[in-house]
Parts: sequence; structure tokens; C-alpha cells
Amino acid sequence: MPQKSKYDLVCIGDCTTDCFVTLQVASVRFGADREHPQLCMPFADKIPYESVTIVPGVGNAANVAVGASRLGLQTAFLTAVGGDHYGKEIIGVFRKEGVATKFVKLNKQKPTNYHFVLNFKAERTILIKHNDYDYFEPADIDRHADWLYFSSIGEHTLPFHKKVADFVKKHPGVKMGFNPGTFQLQFGPEKLKEIYRLTHVLFVNREEAELVTGSKKSDIVPLFEKLHKLGPKIVVITDGPKGAYASDGGHRFFMPPYPDPRPPISRTGAGDAFSTGFLCALIYGFPIYDALRWAPIESMHVVQYFGAQTGLLKKQALLSLLKKAPKNYKPKPI
Repeated sequence: MPQKSKYDLVCIGDCTTDCFVTLQVASVRFGADREHPQLCMPFADKIPYESVTIVPGVGNAANVAVGASRLGLQTAFLTAVGGDHYGKEIIGVFRKEGVATKFVKLNKQKPTNYHFVLNFKAERTILIKHNDYDYFEPADIDRHADWLYFSSIGEHTLPFHKKVADFVKKHPGVKMGFNPGTFQLQFGPEKLKEIYRLTHVLFVNREEAELVTGSKKSDIVPLFEKLHKLGPKIVVITDGPKGAYASDGGHRFFMPPYPDPRPPISRTGAGDAFSTGFLCALIYGFPIYDALRWAPIESMHVVQYFGAQTGLLKKQALLSLLKKAPKNYKPKPI
């Protein structure tokens, strides 16, 4: 009888402490194409703000690790932190959430990532900096994982991606979810072709899908076709408050959002929450039809709170909200 893996899921990526600053004096301006809004504030002036909230232990992969743990999966996180107060605080957050820290590497001489999230009208603009860290080798995971989830990591990590790809090739029974972060999108699909080829489920928003495929204002079906050609078996494309789409190559669906009980407070972490719900449903053995029904519930709940993890749900709470869903809350074939 084959030995069960120690972890249902190992998440890989950078983590940070987020400092949320809710702006009081700002405006949003659009260019001539109406597609690239800019956050504008007075220059060389003292600008009042409304509030500050500090949230340690967040980031794309970190949020999914915490969300998966809350949904009852045995979860670990491969990341790196600095040797300062913030690094120790982040490790404490993961331990409190039941996320194994065996693969968290302490870089004693470096600072921990610290990002500033500027909140205005429920949207966020994030000032980011990824330090150049040493990480544990993906090979150290050995046979301990059934799934990987790989997401945002620093600009210095291109060789590390090859090590992740080598691990997946060596362990073909391990499935990988991939959500390219800022620098991974900048690397482009050619430099990360092995990662895309080995990905089981790819998570991108619509703008990212267009960037990866080189498409502009493309219909959703051609986007699916181009992304599947890169290798992913399942492709998920989110479209903000409009809903989301998923394809397994044979079936394509549109999923409407779960109704918001009240206006969102902050959309930070909404995409990670969606990935959490969808990925965990797959890990529990559900098809993409059901995964699409789990995912928007996580997103809906997260945007009701500050911070990307505060609103992440326990499994029973998610299932309870699923039972209360409107009759039309179901994937629609496209």
C-alpha cells in the first residue's frame, strides 16, 4: 500500500508584511484609452490618511497556504524571511494557522519583505519589494506533497524556477497550481515554459491572460486555447467583480460572483482567495464545476475585511454559505 504524503499541499513563493494605508485625499484619473487608471495625490505636500493596519505573513502563496489550512488540508510553505522582528512574527503567524514551517528559510542578515498597500475606494495599489533570498531546495520536499502551489517570488529567482520544474518532473504524481506573480509575468512564458508545461491548473486574471498570450481584448475562448497550448490541463481566468471562467480543455464555464452581503471593504487578496477555494476543491477530489462554486465564496468573504487572510473561511463555513447560495449560483457552459 503506497505511503500517504505528509502534506496535501506545499505552497511556494515569497511572503511579506503588508502595511495597509487607507487614503483620504486621492483621485483616480484615466488615460485616453480609459484602460490604465492612475492613482493621483498632491505632490510635495502633507496628505492626511484615514487609518493604518499592519498584517504579517501575507503574499500570494502565503494566503493560499493559510486558506488551505483553514479548509482542513495538511499544508506547508516553502518561503524565506529575514532575521528581523518581522520574520519571526511571520513564522509565528504560519504556526498559529497550522501551516508547517519546515521549509521556511531564515536569512539572518537580510530584512523581511515589507509592502505598502494604498487603499482607495475598495481598490488597492501596492508598493512592492522582494529581497534576494536563499531558499530551501524544492528537492527537499521529496515525496512529502500531493500538490504544489507556486506563485509570486522575487526577480532574482529564475534559476529557482528550473529547480521547481525539475522536482515536478521527478515526481509526476505531484500536481502543480501556478499563479504567476509580477516578476514571473515579466519573465514571460518562454523563460518559464517548463513551469507552464508542467502546470496542472493555471490561475490568471483576464489582463494577465492577455499579457501571457500576447492577446489584446481577446474573447475568452481564444484565451483558453492559447493558454492550454502552453501546457496547463486546467485554466482559470478571473475577471474581477464580473465573475470568472474555467476550462479543462473539453468543458468551459462562466461562473458569476457570489452575492456580496455589503459593499467590499478591500479587494486585496480576492484573487488568492479564489485560487484557494478552487484549488482546495480539486484537492478534495471535486471536478471544476464544483471548484467554481467554492472559489467565489472565498473571494466574497475576504473582501469584507482588511487584509488578504482575515476573511478566509473554515470548510464548514464555506459549505454553509454554499447551501445558502441563490439558485442561479452555478457555472454556465460556454
